[in-house]
Amino acid sequence: MTDGPTTHREITLTVNGREVQRRVPVRRLLVDFLRDDLGHTGTHVGCEHGVCGACTVLIDGEPARSCITLAVQAHATEVTTVEGLTPEQGLSPVQQAFKDCHALQCGFCTPGFIVTLSAADPDDHPDDASVRELLSGNLCRCTGYQHIVDAVNQAWGRTTG
Repeated sequence: MTDGPTTHREITLTVNGREVQRRVPVRRLLVDFLRDDLGHTGTHVGCEHGVCGACTVLIDGEPARSCITLAVQAHATEVTTVEGLTPEQGLSPVQQAFKDCHALQCGFCTPGFIVTLSAADPDDHPDDASVRELLSGNLCRCTGYQHIVDAVNQAWGRTTG
């Protein structure tokens, strides 16, 4: 196999506000590019089929599964990982709420939940049922989802309901 134009591509994208330019294999997954090439290990590899949500990142502001997205597909986009959502000092309101409401146990799924929530409009999810539907693409194997819903309500400044 040669290192020609059919096996590798030059890509340029913005990751967490920083422009990145790399030559990547055309079959390299975005999750592997983010974790292995750029060191953004908050993007987790779970099911590798786009089902569990642990690998969720934002591509141009929309949640996407980085385990089923090729790095070359992210060319000329803006990618945000959980590291890009975390303030330099302290925690974001969603992160703090997850901590306060015991919405995490092992923490493996937590970055995917936080990234998914960061793109959501609270007005579009006015009650617990709609929050659960919003988060239905993110799986947690450790905890019941009520604490996660409670954390969302706290982060969004409303009472459980």
